[in-house]
Amino acid sequence: MSQVVKFSQPALTEITVDFDSRIQPLDALEAAAYRLIGIATCQFDLVEDRFVCRLSLLSNSSKRESISLDDLRVRFLNFVTDENLRRRVAQKTEGVRNVILALAFGSLAATQERFD
Repeated sequence: MSQVVKFSQPALTEITVDFDSRIQPLDALEAAAYRLIGIATCQFDLVEDRFVCRLSLLSNSSKRESISLDDLRVRFLNFVTDENLRRRVAQKTEGVRNVILALAFGSLAATQERFD
């Protein structure tokens, strides 16, 4: 009588994503990881010239989302892309924002002087 041996692998709860540290800023990775709070944790390591991000699903997620590791990876990459775009837009519009703030605060100062 033959016996069937079944090997069960433990469910994976971690996935690794890496980025070239010369191109990808760490602050965008940290901001993307922050947006995953309640779903996953992220640990960053600098290995040679790469940021290695270990994403781990939380087993007791307060959001009670049931997502796969592939979904987690895609979500993280989308958040990183979003954060990179936010940085570029902020850099390109910095001059305009500064002019708007200067005009707004200058107007407030002029108004305040009239009431003093």
